[in-house]
Amino acid sequence: MVRDMTHGSPIKLIFGFWFPLLLGNLFQQVYNLVDSVIVGRFVGVNAFAGVSATGSLNFLIIGFLLGMCSGCAIPVAQSFGEGDPHAMRKYFANAIYLCGGLSAAMSVATVILTPAILRWTGTPADIFEEAYHYIVYIFGGMSAIMLYNLSSGVLRAVGNTRTPLYFLILSCAVNVVLDLLFVVVFKMGVTGASLATVAAQLLSGVLCTWVIFKKYDVLRIRGEEWKLDPACLKRLSGMGLPMGAQFSITAVGSLIMQTAVNGLGSASVAAIGAGSKIYTLFCCPFDAIGATIATWCGQNLGARRIDRVRLGVRLCLGIMSVYAVIALILVKLWGAPLIGLFITGGQAEIVQKALQYLDMVVLFFIPLLAIFVLRNALQGLGFSRIAMFAGLFELVGRALVAFMLVRPYGFSGAILANPFAWVMADVLLIPAYFSAVRRLQLGAAAVPRQVAA
Repeated sequence: MVRDMTHGSPIKLIFGFWFPLLLGNLFQQVYNLVDSVIVGRFVGVNAFAGVSATGSLNFLIIGFLLGMCSGCAIPVAQSFGEGDPHAMRKYFANAIYLCGGLSAAMSVATVILTPAILRWTGTPADIFEEAYHYIVYIFGGMSAIMLYNLSSGVLRAVGNTRTPLYFLILSCAVNVVLDLLFVVVFKMGVTGASLATVAAQLLSGVLCTWVIFKKYDVLRIRGEEWKLDPACLKRLSGMGLPMGAQFSITAVGSLIMQTAVNGLGSASVAAIGAGSKIYTLFCCPFDAIGATIATWCGQNLGARRIDRVRLGVRLCLGIMSVYAVIALILVKLWGAPLIGLFITGGQAEIVQKALQYLDMVVLFFIPLLAIFVLRNALQGLGFSRIAMFAGLFELVGRALVAFMLVRPYGFSGAILANPFAWVMADVLLIPAYFSAVRRLQLGAAAVPRQVAA
């Protein structure tokens, strides 16, 4: 099924696209949570802290690849809006070469460098082994992660969010079974959790790719469309590299912050790790609305419907603002029981710190929402470099907190990092979005292939 988002009711189209993405994100988080719950309860709090200590490093490396895959899907969405299936397939073929080559090279490099990076970030000695044995297998399976994210991104570019959802649900079930088998039965510890994650991603990626080539004639690459095309590679790189860099730049700020938190001890690492798991779960609607607005803007830019771009952005901001208020209430009511999923009895200090962190980040959900909507809208419109600079603003915000507040104020200073970074990013994104739309409306910007940031 393909979905043309350039005509019809915006509310119906946005919700029809967003809801399967939301379910997919929830299932994705469920099996991430299952990893953490099983590790925390069956291996121990040190193992959980070790996995948590790799979160920023994971986001730095894997986030770059995810951003690259998302960026490569945008020319596919724009070509779909223009009604040019030949161009869609050429972009898809060249994206396979680009993302496949990058993932293979990054996998080799990161596996070799992981011990040095963990030492550089000050990973506490009592959780170093757990951190290493978890993240090194994730990095080794990077190509499997790339396969799913590129194939699902291409399906979303033509309006299909259901197929990736179905396969993600299947992979979640497989991940849970493998987690229990590897960690609980075979006693493989954090290594078993990481291997289960990679295997589940590989399964969903293979299935999505099979559907593309078996069921979607419009995406089935033919003959000369498989040839490397320098113009396609240039445009894909122009869209994908800034998006990947934006993820990684944001992650560098998180890594700086993680280094500062590591200096506070494994209890603080575990507290922020547990709080982050819950916060990420509550962010699923924001992730889904970001992917929705990127495709919405890409297709409508291709069709020259800037009026629909503006309307879609306003609807997404309004609807998700209501959700942000609801999320704040839910965290106040259920925060402690949710934290208790990861931290067993007798860890009152960790639970209290995790709740302190969670309360602070949820209070700033509306600034975070603006980042998801405006950054993805700009990416869908072809202004990827602006989104990258917003990542720089986030990095600066987190670095300022890490260097100025963590040492004098400890954990209380550390929990201000995300809110401060989000406000910093919005300072750039809000005027940048209005400027970009104005340029497109006035005709100052050229056709989508030549839009510059």
